[in-house]
This record gives sequence, C-alpha cells and structure tokens, in this order.
Amino acid sequence: MKRRHWYIIIAYIIMQLSGIVGVPLLRAIGVGSSSADEYTANSVASGYWAVISFLVTFLIILFLLKEDIKEQYNARHRASNVATVMWAIGGFFLALFSQSIAATIETRFFGIEPGSENTRRIVEIIRLTPSLVIVTSIIGPILEEIIFRKIIFGSLYKKYNFFIAAIVSSLLFAVVHMELEHLLLYATMGVTFAFLYAKTKRIIVPIFAHVTMNTFVVFMQTIFADEIEKIMRQAEHVQFIFGGF
Repeated sequence: MKRRHWYIIIAYIIMQLSGIVGVPLLRAIGVGSSSADEYTANSVASGYWAVISFLVTFLIILFLLKEDIKEQYNARHRASNVATVMWAIGGFFLALFSQSIAATIETRFFGIEPGSENTRRIVEIIRLTPSLVIVTSIIGPILEEIIFRKIIFGSLYKKYNFFIAAIVSSLLFAVVHMELEHLLLYATMGVTFAFLYAKTKRIIVPIFAHVTMNTFVVFMQTIFADEIEKIMRQAEHVQFIFGGF
C-alpha cells in the first residue's frame, strides 16, 4: 500500500475517534446548551462535531489523493463515459436490490429485527442538526468509498482475486458501522460497491451509488417519515384483513 494511502487511513481513524475530545469541547463552549436535556445537548454537539471533523478530513484526504486523481485520469481499461453513467445509475438500484435480499435473509433465516439502530440515531441527530445531512448523504459515503473500495479493496485486488479482496474489505466496512447483528447487510453492500468499482475501474461509480442510496434513505426517514409510517400502518391493516380471511 502506498504511503499516502496509509496517511489517509490514519486520518480517517483519527476522525472517527475525534468525537471523544471534540464533543466535550463543543459542549464546553456552549454548543447545545439551550437544549432541554443532557441527551439532546450531547446529540446536538455530536452533530456539529461530525460536520466539522468530516469536512476537515475530507479536505485533507482530497489533498493526499492528488496523485491518485492524476493516475485515475490516465488509467487504461476504464469504463467509457456513457458506461460510467449507466453503471452509476444502475448501481443505485443494484445496491437497493442487494440490500433488500440481505435484509430478507437476516430477518427470515436469522431472526434479526429489521431496521438499524445506527440509522435511527443518525436520523434523530439530523432532526436536531440538519447540516449533518451533508455528512450522511455526501461526505461520509465519499470517504467510505475512498477508504474501503479504492484503498483497501484496490490494494487487495492487486494481489488476490475479486472475492477475497471484496469479502475482506466489505467485512471491515461492516465492522466499522458497529452493528454486528447487521454484518451480512453491510458486507453485502460492500461487495456490491466493490463490484461496481472493479467493473468500471472508476471510483466515481460506487461513490455515486453510495451517495444516492444514503440520500434516498435520509429523505425517506426524515422528510417522508410520516407518509411512510401511514403506508406501513395501512399495509399492516391490509395484511391483518387478508390473514383473517
């Protein structure tokens, strides 16, 4: 692995751990002080620190990736511009499909409750600090694709076959999300994004699919949350009627 890639990984790890210091620091200068309770105050501070830390790390990583961007531009065997657009759009639907399959397996075969505590927590913080949407929908997915697909998967793919590289990088991707009960779900997403990268040789493809998917989830669980809840209640009612019949 190239030295600058190690620097990128180190920067990413520091960012993930920086909240230990950053959140108390924001609390100390009064961020979240107007909140009704301590939990809400910490959530507000966590949201703002996430925006700050992710944005700073994103700029640092872009600087470190200057050489990679040049190499990517001059790389051979890349997908054409038309194919790139098609795979990027299709990748979003492929990601949704693979996620639904993994979620079904988790629920029916392993008895895991649907839904993500991590997602619920993030949505809760977004409602308190709307600017966090920039992180969850754009900056976060871009950083994850750079770390787990371009660097980790890309480095492993040069030495091993696709399946080994994809599985190892995807398991790391899953573990970082700290929801081991949904290991299959996150790993499946990781393999899907790795496939898109390997197929097109363009990191922008899994980035687009990941950004689009996260944006879709955020919009569904914030802006359209009430409508979805109504639909779910209606669906449960219909299921009850047909089941009773």
